[in-house]
Formats: sequence, C-alpha cells, structure tokens
Amino acid sequence: MKIHLIPLLAVLGLATGSATAFAAPDEKLKAAAEQEKAPLIETLRDMVMIESGSGDAEGLKKMADFTEARLKALGATTERRKTTAGTGADMVIATFQGSGTRKLMLIAHLDTVYQRGILATEPYRVDGTKIFGPGIADDKGGIAVVLHALKILKDAGWQDYARLTVSFNPDEEVGSIGSGEIIAELADQHDVVLSCEPTAASPPAKNDSLLLGASGTATGKMEVKGRASHAGAAPDLGRNALIELAHQLQQTRDVAKSIPGTQLNWTTAQAGTVRNQIPEKAEAGADIRLTIPDGIAKLQAALDAKVKEKLVADTETKVTIIEGRPPFVASDRGRALAEVGQAIYAEIDRKLDIVEMTGGATDAGYANRSGKAVVVESFGLAGFGYHARDEFIDINSIVPRLYLMSRMLIEQGKKK
Repeated sequence: MKIHLIPLLAVLGLATGSATAFAAPDEKLKAAAEQEKAPLIETLRDMVMIESGSGDAEGLKKMADFTEARLKALGATTERRKTTAGTGADMVIATFQGSGTRKLMLIAHLDTVYQRGILATEPYRVDGTKIFGPGIADDKGGIAVVLHALKILKDAGWQDYARLTVSFNPDEEVGSIGSGEIIAELADQHDVVLSCEPTAASPPAKNDSLLLGASGTATGKMEVKGRASHAGAAPDLGRNALIELAHQLQQTRDVAKSIPGTQLNWTTAQAGTVRNQIPEKAEAGADIRLTIPDGIAKLQAALDAKVKEKLVADTETKVTIIEGRPPFVASDRGRALAEVGQAIYAEIDRKLDIVEMTGGATDAGYANRSGKAVVVESFGLAGFGYHARDEFIDINSIVPRLYLMSRMLIEQGKKK
C-alpha cells in the first residue's frame, strides 16, 4: 500500500512543505553535544590508529574489541557474531533495553578500504578544521557519532524505546558478503534504521545531507575461449582470445546506457601467460551498479545478445553476473523521516540537504530490502576523500551531527 506523504508528515508533527516545525533548539542537548566534541575527536584518533582493512583480521578484531568495550560501558548487552564469508571477522551487535514502544537500530562498519601499513604514508593529522586519517570518515566517523550520541542520551537518562540495537560489521567495503543477510534479518525486527555512512563535506557539498538512495552492486565476468598456437611460427592456427576480448569489451561498454537504472564499467582484464604464444583464454571483470530490482536480468540479456557478434572466428564468449548488495531506495516514510532531520537541523540554524541517489553502495540496501523498517542513510560525520588519498572529516560537523542523531532518536522514540 502506498503511504502518502502529506498525512504522514502531519503524523510526524511537520507542516507540509516546511522543515522548520521544531522552532527552538534543545539547549541542554546542544550543550551536551558541544561537551562531547573533544571526547569524540579522541575516539576518532584511537580508531584511526587501528588499521582495519576488510582483509585485515587482526585489525578488525582490534576494532571489534574497541567498539564492544565502549558499547558495554554504555550499558549494552553485546554479542560477537561471525560473518559467513570473507575473513570470518566478527560483527559487533549491541542491544539496549528501554521502557518505550519503538524498536530502533543504528548501523555502521568497522572496515576500511586501506591496506596494512597505510598510516606510514597517510598518518592521522589535524589541519585547521580538518582531521585526516585513513577511514576517518568512512566509516569511523559514523561509529564515533553512534558511540557519543548514545553517551549523550545515556547521561540524559533517555530510555524511550523498547529496544535499541547497534550493529557494526567488518566487511562493508567488500559488499558485506558475510554480514548482509544478518543486517537484513536484524533490520526487519525494527521500526527505524539509521545508517551512519558519512555525508559529503563542504566543499564539494554545499550543506550536510541525508541520503535516500544508493546503488546496488553486482560483479560482471567476461570469459573468452580461443585456441593457442605459436605466435611466431603459426599465429594463424590460433584463435586470439585477447583480440576477441578487446572486441567484446568495446561493443559492450555502453550496453547499460540503454537500460535506465543500471551502470556497467569494465575495470579489470587479463590474458595470456607468455609473449610467444597466441592466448587461448582471456577474461575481464566489471563493476555493476543498479537502482532497479530487475537490472541484473536486463543487463544479462543485453550482454548475451551483444557477445554473439564475434570478431575472431571459432571463439566463445560468456558473460556472468553475480549479484551483490541490493539497491537502497527509500520509501515515502524514509523521505518523511529525512524531513524530520531537516527540521532538527533548522533548530540549530543549519541547512540539511536531502540527496536522492549516489553511485556508491551501502548497507542501507540490506536494511531496506524487505521494506519493513524505515531506513535513512548518512548520519555519519561530514567528510571527503574516502577510498582515495587524504581522507578527512570536518571538525565543524561534529556538534551538528551529534545533535541530529540524538534528537532523531528522541523524536523516533516518542512515536507509538
């Protein structure tokens, strides 16, 4: 059943077309957020100094130990749950029991894209209003917002929820291959899920934001079989798989442009083993992004049709698509929740943008898959440079984001 936005906004206490229904800030909460700024920066430094790439089992264990201890100190019951694939590192799942009626969930991830030793070339450092460090925005900033917002609310004696669950997983940067199903299962047990990936810092973004859409992912593989032969003495007896692969890559590179809601980019390739042999095998890999549920089927059909057109006779080309993280497309309820965030930001005289879609992929896709929970993304700190060099967070975003998370939880706890 379609949920109409105007009645829902009325239920949420917002005037239609207005993001300023909450007029005055909660001064005590704002002061508490200011007081947590310095401790949050210390937490960020401690976490950045733990290198925790997705394949780094030792670093991920240290991050799990660190965050579990902090959650226990806040009064949570914690569980370490093994992921089902990848390094087999632990998820940290924490549960708080309250006195209200709503079930709320917060998600963020422990892993980064960086390899062991990255701190030697990209150390933690402070430069003006920026703090640099690998993974500091994506997603250690998100973890810090969760830990310190919960500290603010604990100190305020807030318990207006039936259950509050925190999930930190160790494999988001490799598609949540061992945790995605667990996240989806947990999310279905909750009313609201706030996902804590970063918001883009200014510049390049004008304002902080919340996100209502993120691409799903899939992996494409193209395999070409040819025939080997001597490259000098008898090249014509071979069937060059490398040449055919190049042909197929050229003719399939734009195939997704005819299928709205899909994106395909060939990103890896390999062929042959020695210089003096016509290669009999070649293969390429593709990064695929999707925002439509039947995108994989449509891409597969289009690719299968294209590769029938050969350049090198007697070669065979096969394309396989392996589904990854599902797309995240927020519901009308999610949009209304983001507009509550806009009203909260307006209380402290800041503008909050709502971003419709990003080409990145997040665990909000798993949390939102069934549609049972209301899901909104990007409650982390404002930052930039993730998955690149010189990743940083904007210090000026710390207090507003703590205020946003704390106020959002309070408002959601009030609902019946």
